[in-house]
Amino acid sequence: MKKLLLVLVASFGFQTTFAQGVDNTNYLDATLGAGNYQGSLSLSYLHRWSLGKNQRLGISLGGRLTSYVGQNQYYSTAPAQLTSESSSPLILFKDNIVANMDTLLVKSPQVNALNLFINFDYSLSSKFQVGFNIDAIGFSFGSRKQANFINGNSGKITEASPSPFNILLISDNDRGTLNSELYVKYFFNQKWGLKAGGQFLFTEYTSKEKVQTYPEENDRFRNKSLLFCLGVTLKLE
Repeated sequence: MKKLLLVLVASFGFQTTFAQGVDNTNYLDATLGAGNYQGSLSLSYLHRWSLGKNQRLGISLGGRLTSYVGQNQYYSTAPAQLTSESSSPLILFKDNIVANMDTLLVKSPQVNALNLFINFDYSLSSKFQVGFNIDAIGFSFGSRKQANFINGNSGKITEASPSPFNILLISDNDRGTLNSELYVKYFFNQKWGLKAGGQFLFTEYTSKEKVQTYPEENDRFRNKSLLFCLGVTLKLE
């Protein structure tokens, strides 16, 4: 009985200490991304748990709506079994097989993605914060676009729509449209902050028919965009 009481007391003490050490905060973010003939607008809401003795480390979960637009963007063969002939975690260390890669040229891509995302950050001071976030799972939508399928010196006209399902896996095993950011934030008062950094955005289209035939049939094509981003952050009560 004494041992049981000691365990209960210790457990209660641990839970109390943990609860006192966690600060929960909600944020709204609006971010613009810009690159070569392409750009994005993302709106996000996240719930942040501040951890550690000094509350410097933050882990957040939230939802993000990303809208991407571009002009004359090239989308390459997406499935991992074609790009690297592998779907294992070691795909990170494999080069793309150029002979397996075909291209889809979308003249005016426009993709909207609503995803759950996870965010990690660290407060360097009361004013400055560095962080990283990445989409995990969700869905995409957008209108069907005319596209040019290109295979060497040959090709054909087709149509393509945003791939509907998004999920973060590993490298080219990913599916759909996924957004990620590496950023620095500056809070100039208790509620408002500015954000600047880099945005790595995958967008994906699925062609109306399986236009790629070698080394096997395929209808999924991916564009990888590196964008400079600026944003604002609002701390909610």
